[in-house]
Amino acid sequence: MAQQNKKPQAEQDVNALLKVRHEKLANLQEAGKDPFQITKYDVTVHSQDIRDRYDELEGQEVSLAGRMMFKRVMGKASFCNIQDLKGKMQLYVARDEIGEESYADFKKYDIGDILGVKGKVFKTKTGEISVHAEEIVLLSKSLQILPEKHHGLTDTDTRYRQRYVDLIMNEDVKDTFIKRSKVISCIRRFLDEQGFMEVETPMLVSNAGGAAARPFETHFNSLNEDLKLRISLELYLKRLIVGGMERVYEIGRVFRNEGLDTRHNPEFTLMELYQAYTDYHGMMDLTEKLYRHVAKEVTGSEILKYGDHEMDLSKPFERLTMVDAVKKYAGVDFNEIPDTEAAKALAKEKGIEFEERHQKGDILNLFFEEYVEDHLIQPTFIMDHPIEISPLTKKKPDNPDYVERFEFFMNGWEMANAYSELNDPIDQRARFEAQEKALAAGDDEAEHTDEDFLNALSIGMPPTGGIGFGIDRMVMMMTNSPAIRDVLLFPTMKSLPNDK
Repeated sequence: MAQQNKKPQAEQDVNALLKVRHEKLANLQEAGKDPFQITKYDVTVHSQDIRDRYDELEGQEVSLAGRMMFKRVMGKASFCNIQDLKGKMQLYVARDEIGEESYADFKKYDIGDILGVKGKVFKTKTGEISVHAEEIVLLSKSLQILPEKHHGLTDTDTRYRQRYVDLIMNEDVKDTFIKRSKVISCIRRFLDEQGFMEVETPMLVSNAGGAAARPFETHFNSLNEDLKLRISLELYLKRLIVGGMERVYEIGRVFRNEGLDTRHNPEFTLMELYQAYTDYHGMMDLTEKLYRHVAKEVTGSEILKYGDHEMDLSKPFERLTMVDAVKKYAGVDFNEIPDTEAAKALAKEKGIEFEERHQKGDILNLFFEEYVEDHLIQPTFIMDHPIEISPLTKKKPDNPDYVERFEFFMNGWEMANAYSELNDPIDQRARFEAQEKALAAGDDEAEHTDEDFLNALSIGMPPTGGIGFGIDRMVMMMTNSPAIRDVLLFPTMKSLPNDK
């Protein structure tokens, strides 16, 4: 019976503490000290700035602000620390320095309250860099209770749903998202220096093409038309290449109506770039340079550690055709397989499931997924995909069953996908027609014909190389994060009953 009453008692205790906080706020407001009436506070430094510049700032007055995470009251003097963007800073708070009234108010402040502090920088007897407070202002009253500091916030579901609490309680989480921001800004600087122009293209589209994925659908009331959320950035960026913008890129959200797992979220960040007058070999060279540059800038090393693996980006990335990769890891040479029927027979023999509509190239890709991907730990380009799985890619002139495409792999994951872009409008129409047949046969990820894109190709698109990077996976790799939700500030979650 005692066990049954444990939770209700805990809830009663929490409710009592919350009631006290609300009463404290009411008392402050009655006394004309409502913190929510304060509109600004001049901050001159952050916590880490004080540590980094201690020799310069010792004895100088500084102004900082942050959330109180610890407090120890000792009669006429107290210690507390506040947490800001760059870390924590200890404060020494003495009654005789800030005054009796302010000190009495300070003693009533709660963990989680946001304070503004002015004071002089010094070191305690134990050598800890601190600020001797001369003024403390309550800037915001916390009416909720933070998790207990020793146990922190560890429940992953709560962490993802209440990321704001996660960021407060777990410093490594904040560091991950600071690094995410650095990754994106680093990519932008790199591409800007390479002469690329950043652009923006529509998210709401009538034809969601450029990838094999199911789109989300919506209705636009004003035009009484059904629209889709984009699944790719590709087709609009290629239109810009047609228009004479020779090097373009976009970093933006795309949306795919698919499952959730450690590497997939229905909305995610994609970066696509297109460069006129180059091919997929040019895209490989750019990818190597970009990954090395970002790793060095964000992690300080060209060696990336992820889980039990260590990946060396300093060496030239391995380049393998898909046929050679399957031959290497599965012992099957698809150059020796004459047709689709022979490929299907081999798949049955090896226990690889396929669909009746699949062709020889589809079967090759299934073998690759089954036997090869997990082995691709070090940076590797898998080249020359079968035409059946690459409807927007140029054929290899010497072997038209395959196309000039590569996927970039690390840690057994696909990190990027690139083509020598198909610029023949007649061939592109035939590929779209094949996709329409696949759609009619039950492939709900096949593409619809995009007549406006075909018209753009008919105007004339130069030889072009293009690539798409999954930014979230790149950040996972750079931060050693086990799941995509750990690098998305607000990942997609099933709604709770009170959210609806």
